Amino acid sequence: MDGWATLIGTAAAVCTTASYVPQVRKTWQTGETRDLSLRMLITLAVGLTLWCLYGIARSDPVIVVANGASLAMLAALLYWKLRDQRHGTTD
Repeated sequence: MDGWATLIGTAAAVCTTASYVPQVRKTWQTGETRDLSLRMLITLAVGLTLWCLYGIARSDPVIVVANGASLAMLAALLYWKLRDQRHGTTD
């Protein structure tokens, strides 16, 4: 049963982590962050950080790697959003 749980967890991790790629790519190419909610990005960053800590506490590399990768992509989005706010190019 543990093998199935790991397989399901890995598949879920791949799907959720891959979901960031289109937004990061779009933001990188267009430089546009106006439609990104800063509150949502910050809340999600806190949640992903907590998932990473949970994965570390449980010694579960799937949780740590998936959420760490998601957090890295989210950090890029946060960087662009905050940069644009400092320059007054976003709401």
